[in-house]
Amino acid sequence: MKATETPPAAAATDPAPVSKSKPSAPGGKEKGSEGQVLNVFSHGVLIIWAILVVLPLLWAIMSSFKSDDSILSTPWALPDKLHFDNWSRAWSQAHMSDYFFNTILVVGGSLIGTLLLGSMAAYVLARFDFPGNRFIYYMFIGGMSFPIILALVPLFFVMNNMGLLNTRHGLILVYIAYSLPFTVFFLTSFFRTLPGSVAEAASIDGASHTRTFFQVMLPMAKPGLISVGIFNFLGQWNQYMLPTVLNTDPKYRVLSQGLVELASSQGYKGDWSGLFAGLVMAMLPVLAAYIIFQRQVVAGLTAGAVK
Repeated sequence: MKATETPPAAAATDPAPVSKSKPSAPGGKEKGSEGQVLNVFSHGVLIIWAILVVLPLLWAIMSSFKSDDSILSTPWALPDKLHFDNWSRAWSQAHMSDYFFNTILVVGGSLIGTLLLGSMAAYVLARFDFPGNRFIYYMFIGGMSFPIILALVPLFFVMNNMGLLNTRHGLILVYIAYSLPFTVFFLTSFFRTLPGSVAEAASIDGASHTRTFFQVMLPMAKPGLISVGIFNFLGQWNQYMLPTVLNTDPKYRVLSQGLVELASSQGYKGDWSGLFAGLVMAMLPVLAAYIIFQRQVVAGLTAGAVK
């Protein structure tokens, strides 16, 4: 009889855990409601930010296909007819084709040089211990905080004495030097997150340091290279101060100088449609580069946070 009387006692104790879990329900609802409110607020801020960014871009593209009269009379209306002659006029008469060619040569050469030299320096600083390692690293970091405007006058005389003034290759070298500090800083942190066992296995197989870097470590750093390459591309493509001081020859003007020239000359003539067409031409390569490599940019920025 005693054995049969024990199950009711055990059954009486079973509801206790259920009664303890009930008071936690209101707290869970409050946390869920706070999360929903925060979610709605963050999405609202992102939507407003997207509108502020996208609307001027769409307005510039729309204005590039309108006539001058419609731009001034009905600036927010859609174009009644697509005026492709605005683009042809800006491309040929405003010499945007020459500016594009010069910019592609300068930015392309400087981007390749920046990624090559920056990745080599970052790999050595991240993987090898030698006297002065931290000093060289902090010298690169200090270069990020140095205002470029303070170096314009001595840089002008240095370039002039070396015969590099008003040349494409001279501007390429200046762009590389200007972009190296950030590139080394970014890639040094990225190379530190890569597994060292892969480089050790390559050295055991007889690979030299050069071969290990170019055939093993550099392909592994592809997300970081793409990310820092996009940032450098944006900065070098939109650079105006350096080419204005160091590149005064109209034959070698880059796109930023050409847009200023187009705004100052065409503005007095009232050719606003050609000005908008030239502006959109300058924006399209940057937008295309970011749209194509946006996933790699995000992957490169987040790869360093996970080991």
